[in-house]
Parts: sequence; C-alpha cells; structure tokens
Amino acid sequence: MPVASNVRLGRDVTILHPELVNLYGCQIGDGTRIGAFVEVQANAVIGRRCKISSHSFVCEGVEIEDEVFIGHGVMFTNDLYPRAANERGQVQGPGDWTLTPTRVMRGASIGSNATILAGLTIGPGALVGAGAVVTSNVAPRAIVAGVPARFRGDARSQLAHVETS
Repeated sequence: MPVASNVRLGRDVTILHPELVNLYGCQIGDGTRIGAFVEVQANAVIGRRCKISSHSFVCEGVEIEDEVFIGHGVMFTNDLYPRAANERGQVQGPGDWTLTPTRVMRGASIGSNATILAGLTIGPGALVGAGAVVTSNVAPRAIVAGVPARFRGDARSQLAHVETS
C-alpha cells in the first residue's frame, strides 16, 4: 500500500518510485515531486510545485505551502511531549497525546537532515540549513542553521519572487 486510495493527488504529481513511498490520507498539490522512501501521514497537506526529497517524513499536522523545497531526510514532529506509554503503562493511543501543527510557508527551503519541532512556522522564503534543529519560528526570508537553528542572514536578494503576504 505505498500510495493509499485515500490520498488526494493534484494534477501532474510525480512520485518517482511509487512502490517505495508511504502516503496515506494526505493531500499533495499540483506539480509536486515526491522522492523515494518518503512518508506523508494522514491529514498532512503539501502544496503545489513542491519538491519532497528522498527519506523525508511529513507527519500528521504538517502543512507545507506552495513551492517549498524539502531536502533529503528532513524530519517533522507533531508532539511536544512524546511518550511510548500513557500513565497507566499502556501503549499510547489517539487520546493520550496532543497533535501540534506545523506550517512551512510558500517558497521556503529546508536542507537535508534538518529536524523541525512541532508547533512552529517557517516563514515564506526562509532557508533552513542542512542538519539544523529548528526549535523556534523562522522569520520570512531568514537563513537559519545550526543546533539549535539560529539566524545567520537574510535571503531577500536570492528570493525576490517569493512574496511575504
């Protein structure tokens, strides 16, 4: 079941290796490209003309707007306090945790192996460096890198076509 029947695929979506992905209950916008070994969970939304590179994980509660680049091995999270078991010692179920949404705005780019913690917004045109751990919101067109990710510069000159409205 690499691409489940409940996935809403836009026009001209390219899934390079459909037998090597796990997409279920999600929405993928027109013209988006999905690499091998990508998982996109239920209720995640990916916009138009995005590129989701191989080995990336887009969990429930993540919204990726149009024209976003996701590098190889990018990981999103959706739980601020993850635990395997609840206080009764049982494996956690849907009622035992709180989904915390994350938003990646238009034209942002996230470098390979970055980790994006739950509940954050990455602004339009922002650049997240490879290997960064993003622990706070990223301003529009900011360049951030490191662990934790910190402001390193402004991407305005490189991204004139990305609007911040």
